[in-house]
Amino acid sequence: MFAEERKAEILQLMESGQPVKVGDLSQRFDVSESTIRRDLQELENVGLIQRTHGGAISVQSSFELSYQEKEIRFYDEKQKIAKAAVDLVKDGETVFLDTGTTTLQIAFALRGKTITVATNSMDIAQVFAEDPQVEVIVLGGSLRKNIRSLVGFLTNEMLAKLHFDKVFLAANAVDLELGVTTPNLMEAETKRHMVKAGKEVILVVDHSKLWEKAMCKICSLSEINLLLSDDGVDEADIKRLSEYVQVQIADNI
Repeated sequence: MFAEERKAEILQLMESGQPVKVGDLSQRFDVSESTIRRDLQELENVGLIQRTHGGAISVQSSFELSYQEKEIRFYDEKQKIAKAAVDLVKDGETVFLDTGTTTLQIAFALRGKTITVATNSMDIAQVFAEDPQVEVIVLGGSLRKNIRSLVGFLTNEMLAKLHFDKVFLAANAVDLELGVTTPNLMEAETKRHMVKAGKEVILVVDHSKLWEKAMCKICSLSEINLLLSDDGVDEADIKRLSEYVQVQIADNI
């Protein structure tokens, strides 16, 4: 088992809120206690756990909300972001839409444009099923059933052979130092390929995702061309973010 896989499983064990012990983890993973201590230290360094005497406790959950739960959270803010995102897309462009509830709203707003849309989301592909204007490319891969996302080796291979005018990237968390993150290892790897495939990469996140951390790094903020969020971000935070990446705020359009 790789270190990242072991750390992901440690976080899953802590989701119930119960502490974990170094000795128990050492036996579970058949590694030395010093290896476990190093894993716990690395998880504490990125703010996911708090070390205790002989073990650790969780300071935030590493699991993802269900797709249905995400869809109804900050719905109005996601629609604002979607309206602003559509204004960035020109007729004739190739656009990649990452799986996500914000990117789903962007898909609805893009209907009727003369563009090519590629996606790894089964839900986003369905949005354009009856739209004669939009050419749709669906990437293959392994299906993450809870969010209906196609990820993994096949998805990554396709992304490596494609190039898009704009990539709209979704994420679970954004932090100045850690960058853009997600809880799932396979999802993070596929998202890294998305970043490489875009001439312009636009991170679309509502304000609740800012100053949060998840375990798996997708990219640094410096690798993003534009961060598009909603008017729930205050001026001080906009100023801080702008030192790392161009920021656009979608207000009441």
